[in-house]
Amino acid sequence: MRDIAVFSGSAHPSLAEEICTHLGVPLHRVLVQRFANDCLEVQLPANCRERDVFLIQPLVTPVQENLVELLLMLDAARGASAARTTVVLPHYAYARSDKKDAPRISIGGRLVADLLVAAGASRVLAMTLHSPQVHGFFSIPVDHLHALRELAKHFRRHDLSNTVVVSPDLGNAKEAAAFARMLGVGVAAGAKQRFADDRVSISAVIGEVAGKDVIVLDDEIAKGSTVLELLERLRELDVRSVRVACTHGLFSSGALKRIADQPEVAEIVCTNTVPVPLGERVPELTVLTVAPPLAEAIRRIHNGESVSALFDA
Repeated sequence: MRDIAVFSGSAHPSLAEEICTHLGVPLHRVLVQRFANDCLEVQLPANCRERDVFLIQPLVTPVQENLVELLLMLDAARGASAARTTVVLPHYAYARSDKKDAPRISIGGRLVADLLVAAGASRVLAMTLHSPQVHGFFSIPVDHLHALRELAKHFRRHDLSNTVVVSPDLGNAKEAAAFARMLGVGVAAGAKQRFADDRVSISAVIGEVAGKDVIVLDDEIAKGSTVLELLERLRELDVRSVRVACTHGLFSSGALKRIADQPEVAEIVCTNTVPVPLGERVPELTVLTVAPPLAEAIRRIHNGESVSALFDA
């Protein structure tokens, strides 16, 4: 691919390397320097002038550090006369801050979108945003991918004759229904109420799950409070087995081990949109790669081809 330059920030270089392997282009590492006053300076070592530049940087822990690094990468690309700069956001952490549901709180999803545009982003390539309306926070084109096909391909290896897909809440029910159609199985959803970041209540499960093999599908798992609460309800309803699936496996505060320790959980499946530390992995965990669809989307963006056609195939 000519006239393309792909750079990786510090957040997830292994995913960036895999994407570039699929594209058949070199990956350029960003040079980051920290001054004595804790300020960062970013340098792009490869030529950007009149080139199609892609900056790969998921917003993962430390989120603020990686965000500032990404903003400086954008500014450096703009100053280097890049023809177009696309931010590849495998995970957009601030997408969870998408509404004003309490007095005098910030809407971080919109603010960070504005910051990316102000820093020089021409377009965004994102994977499984927390809520669809976040797409509208950006004043530039956004290509929004999902990992349902990769997850479905994995689960088709199992016997699905007695399976139902369960969404932890009604907000994710549309995605769960689409996933269930891919697998040719039924769908159910939890009736969830959130009281705090780590405190939720699921009063009931809407749908038939008794005696079923359940696939719990969520967009991301952080502390795991919602999944653990749902597992309690499913246990009461005498499900036969549970497999937990998500796109973004953040697994903070020991969530991965807590979920794996539940007796009915046979498998935990996530993708590599965010790095899962080797030291925290458990035997039940399976990590799927999203490098091929991200690479194909980058190729299509560069060549001016349809990205939505990826989902029509």
